[in-house]
Amino acid sequence: MAAAAISHLRRGAQRHALLCLSLSRRRFSSTAASPLAAAARRLLSTTVDAGTSSSGEHYKPPPFDPFRAATLSPSAPPLESPRIEDEPPSSLPPPEEAAASEAAHEQATLACQEVELEGLKAGVEAVKSREVSPEEKEAWWLLGRAVVNYCGSPVGTVAANDPSTSQMLNYDQVFIRDFVPSAIAFLLKGESEIVKNFLLHTLQLQSWEKTVDCYSPGQGLMPASFKVRSVPLDGNSEAFEEVLDPDFGESAIGRVAPVDSGLWWIILLRAYGKITGDYTLQERVDVQTGIRLILNLCLSDGFDMFPTLLVTDGSCMIDRRMGIHGHPLEIQALFYSALRCAREMIGVNDGSKNLVRAINNRLSALSFHIREYYWVDMKKINEIYRYKTEEYSHDAINKFNIYPEQIPSWLADWIPVKGGYLIGNLQPAHMDFRFFSLGNLWAIVSSLATQRQAEGILNLIEAKWDDIVANMPLKICYPALEYEEWRIITGSDPKNTPWSYHNGGSWPTLLWQFTLACIKMGRRDLARRAVEVAEKRLSDDKWPEYYDTRTGRFIGKQSRLYQTWTIAGYLSSKMLLDCPEMASILICDEDFELLEGCACSVNKSARIKCSRRAAKSQVLV
Repeated sequence: MAAAAISHLRRGAQRHALLCLSLSRRRFSSTAASPLAAAARRLLSTTVDAGTSSSGEHYKPPPFDPFRAATLSPSAPPLESPRIEDEPPSSLPPPEEAAASEAAHEQATLACQEVELEGLKAGVEAVKSREVSPEEKEAWWLLGRAVVNYCGSPVGTVAANDPSTSQMLNYDQVFIRDFVPSAIAFLLKGESEIVKNFLLHTLQLQSWEKTVDCYSPGQGLMPASFKVRSVPLDGNSEAFEEVLDPDFGESAIGRVAPVDSGLWWIILLRAYGKITGDYTLQERVDVQTGIRLILNLCLSDGFDMFPTLLVTDGSCMIDRRMGIHGHPLEIQALFYSALRCAREMIGVNDGSKNLVRAINNRLSALSFHIREYYWVDMKKINEIYRYKTEEYSHDAINKFNIYPEQIPSWLADWIPVKGGYLIGNLQPAHMDFRFFSLGNLWAIVSSLATQRQAEGILNLIEAKWDDIVANMPLKICYPALEYEEWRIITGSDPKNTPWSYHNGGSWPTLLWQFTLACIKMGRRDLARRAVEVAEKRLSDDKWPEYYDTRTGRFIGKQSRLYQTWTIAGYLSSKMLLDCPEMASILICDEDFELLEGCACSVNKSARIKCSRRAAKSQVLV
């Protein structure tokens, strides 16, 4: 019974259990004997401690340096969770009462999981029966033409199917990040086989062996892409077999390993389970192992003192030199989302409790760090403008020694009075004030941004519509690097010239992520407006990869036509707008338990706690 309850508890139905049955909760001690009780607490607790204002109105952070404390939360799983001495220990409930509570939580979870699944199935049927426009019919035909088969079964879609060029480079491969919008489109239409095959076959390509040389992928790394090749069978020139040939970055421009592939894989795995109800896939030993390997790779110890993930340039969607090395927002938003998704899917047992604890520690520290130090609006920029530098103490306000002269001249007149955004990067003595669309949108989707910050991001996009959307949604970043700055930062990259490609180009594939963010925040009007802008041109322009110029008027000078994730992003946006409840397969709501309690403390020192207490004050900030 306990094993079955644990299996169901981790399926991400906690919010629906609370909505459906409104069960009363009891606070348990962290030393509760039952692993089921621990699972129920972790998955079903979404309330802030009694007496604490969720708005932070009466809350004062403890007198310590939140950043310094955040970095103390170890990425490696701690052996024990010492009790916070300023919190009285909870009393253990009687065994009979604990068992009854466990049974009630189990019933609630199962009942509301069924309700959620039935609702999603109804949504899939609604998607199938809806009328489609001529543009959508063309897009579905093109998406079907892009499907790649392996041993007679569909396993993905090629990046582009452009008949106008013979130099395909690696566009004829299946990219993990590129396939995600295709997978969402297939799932929304009820065609899940290709997604399941993709998840399992990419898992087989994951690097499972530890290596010692710098030319081999690290253990747990997911490939950037793969290609189906036919090779002679046992040296026989007349008999052939199909093999999957992965690329871990050793063939990519710049030879950079993909950091985001594993993160996208986890996010897609959760979406597949939620919409199909096929949780047996998540429970497989090889899938559980794959999740843990990805997490171990991302949570491994290093020299970095930030809770954010340290990466090199070109390791994500922006796969060329663009000055995003360090702690780019895009990776942090995907990292946070993947940690949230993985925590739902990991089997709860004695072997995983340390990993779950490490995930919770990292989530709380990461959420505080991004919300506090990456956010800028007029108020924050005024604070930075008056920063004092060279501060040395635990009480320093300018913790990263940011020089006010770093505020770019364009920013003061560009940022609206109502609204703000998360900056692109933060490192010692450096803030990248560029607006990066993917990172900001996924921060909304994953609840990495607070409610007020999410509203501010969409307000900024609406206020600066002509800069970020204009003739084609959406700018990958704003503004573009120009003149000497472009020469130094990009290395005079002829493809990333100002307002082209990754340097301020417009990417229609970002439409589906913009739609998700708008649905979550109740702003479908903005998403419909963007879709209408895209519909006017995409089909006539032959579904290009990206657009150039400051307002997105020209098809990209090196843009591939019939780009698959442009097609899939448009289809996913249309279906999500017609059936907005389907967005729940990708959206994460605020998890208040991350803002409760603390897993580590060092008494009588400036290094007091990890950042959960401080993060609580950020809920409505």
